[in-house]
Amino acid sequence: QIRSHPVTSYTGLFDLAKKVAVVTGGAGFLGKHFCRGLAEAGASVVVVDITATEVSAIVAEINEKRPGRALGVVADVTQPAEVQKITADAVSHFGRIDILLNNAAGKGRDLDQYFAPFEEYSLEQWREVMAINIDAMFLMAQAVGRQMLKQEDGGSIIQTSSAYGIMGPDNRIYEDSWYLNRQINTPAVYSTSKAAVVGLTKFLATYWAKNNIRVNALVPGGTESGQNEIFQQRYGARIPLGRMANAPEIVGAVLYLASDAASYVTGHCLVVDGGLNAW
Repeated sequence: QIRSHPVTSYTGLFDLAKKVAVVTGGAGFLGKHFCRGLAEAGASVVVVDITATEVSAIVAEINEKRPGRALGVVADVTQPAEVQKITADAVSHFGRIDILLNNAAGKGRDLDQYFAPFEEYSLEQWREVMAINIDAMFLMAQAVGRQMLKQEDGGSIIQTSSAYGIMGPDNRIYEDSWYLNRQINTPAVYSTSKAAVVGLTKFLATYWAKNNIRVNALVPGGTESGQNEIFQQRYGARIPLGRMANAPEIVGAVLYLASDAASYVTGHCLVVDGGLNAW
């Protein structure tokens, strides 16, 4: 039986000092905020992304404020050999891994194909998105989980899903809605891959519970990142709080799930959506 430790400070439960976190998609729109937050909470952070210049920028920013706290690893998390290198580099540099934020996601190389109607969606595009959105999560969880088992003192794995992984999109809000200089939608491959994240999370939570490895899903709602005003207004009208999220508002949920404050939380979907799924 796994026994809990006595609490000496409730606020101290949120302290991530001496913890090592690996964040995939760590230089992305949300990922860089997650890396900053984990570092501020005391963790050493391995920033993993596919673009070297973006990785270098966030690593330099963190290390300027907290010297030695961040390590950058440029890697394609869909490739097993590169995933093994991420884990090896993290352990070689920091000695261990306590937290995995399985956060990387993508749209593929062709945005026209990504936003194509369901009736015309290609299997090639479907598989390309699935490779990054769910296959890479499997590979990262497997590699880091194996390392956590060696350490024999547990860990926390957080996997980024989406509100559209637990509910369907309201396609009415996408009329005249633009992002990245094109009209957008939520394709089926996105919803399906994000639903798969929830399934993988629940499986791993029960599979590794005996090893005190907690596995939870982060479920953010729509986050403001340059969508046009029409989209923001229509999306906001679907939200009890009346607006899209700002990226920093998602960080607190990550810090909670990563910390000992969530020591009895596993297999959970922490929804941060302004109340969307309550309506």
